[in-house]
Amino acid sequence: MTAVAVIGAGPAGLMAAEVLASGGARVTVYDAMPSAGRKFLMAGRGGLNLTHSEPLPQFTARYREAAPKLQAAINAFSPDALRAWSEALGEPTFVGSSGRVFPKAFKASPLLRAWLRRLDAGGVGFAFRHRWIGWDGEGRLIFQTPKGVSAIEANATLLALGGASWPRLGSDGSWVEILTARGVAVSKLRPANSGFTVAWSKVFRDRFEGQPLKGVALTIGAHTVRGEAMITRSGIEGGAIYALSSELREAVLSLGQATLMIALRPDLHAAALTTRLSGVRGKQSLANFLRKAAQLSPAGIGLMQEAAIASGRPLAAFSPAELAQLVNAIALQLTGVAPIDRAISTAGGITFDELDAHFMLRKLPGVFAAGEMLDWEAPTGGYLLQASFATGAAAGRGVLEWLSR
Repeated sequence: MTAVAVIGAGPAGLMAAEVLASGGARVTVYDAMPSAGRKFLMAGRGGLNLTHSEPLPQFTARYREAAPKLQAAINAFSPDALRAWSEALGEPTFVGSSGRVFPKAFKASPLLRAWLRRLDAGGVGFAFRHRWIGWDGEGRLIFQTPKGVSAIEANATLLALGGASWPRLGSDGSWVEILTARGVAVSKLRPANSGFTVAWSKVFRDRFEGQPLKGVALTIGAHTVRGEAMITRSGIEGGAIYALSSELREAVLSLGQATLMIALRPDLHAAALTTRLSGVRGKQSLANFLRKAAQLSPAGIGLMQEAAIASGRPLAAFSPAELAQLVNAIALQLTGVAPIDRAISTAGGITFDELDAHFMLRKLPGVFAAGEMLDWEAPTGGYLLQASFATGAAAGRGVLEWLSR
């Protein structure tokens, strides 16, 4: 029986192992951590978002320029196929109000346990605390283990080592140096679905840290997203921010900063807001007046105060029309990108030109790659896991096809 080494026990690696074992290969999964699926479990803490229910053309468009490279893999292991796979493991799924797909258990641990039982029954072996450090002169895989350096022979190798976000869970990007030394082109790893830094005033930071901005519209350039954001001590993060993180990140990296436009009441036009804000304020504080007249949250009003300070005028000096304009046109300066080790995912990775149609590295015959270590990024909402599962399955099929030749 042919021996295949899968390096990385995340969703891509485990799915590849399942495909390989089903195809008759003898599979061992190696991982530097003490157990499998650590980042997968982390993703499930807030309710495991497996995939999304939107039609496939819209779904694949979420991967932007990488969509054509991922299309075949996602078609072969689609969101519907992923849902069926989960149900076959005893974890049926449901579609949430946002179109996102979750297991009914709403967490990752039951699904992972059932999956590992299936892999064990299929003969898949696991070697934990095995950190891959490259190849030796004879082409054997070299691992650093608790017992020292170990050399492993394999007929094929499938790399599923993740990106560089949340390195304490196993994805630290150390593979980049190993592959670039072999001539493999790797786009620089960058934070994706990340937060951004803002130079808040001390008063704003101390008062509104941890406060949400709900129902807002965020815009950079031609891109607008509605949703929720969260004020942090050092800046801003949250679902709507993550959806724009690619554009925001590239602006910060190229210009040193990015201007994010925030609309606090995107469904109210300026004229309607002006009418509301032209009422008699009486003895109310300005904050109270804005809260009642325009239904603004304290954090939203705080953002208006920050914008007024930046303009050099106190907010109390703004006319009703100026206040109405500001409500839906707060210009927030983002000064930096949050560190990659705190990002949800990673942009960059092995360029697709380095891979053949079966996800094999052209310069390293018999070595395949899958998952987040490839050069693609996507927003949260199920797209990250779906592409990891789908490319893992595709690379597994690629290994089987290559071995058959």
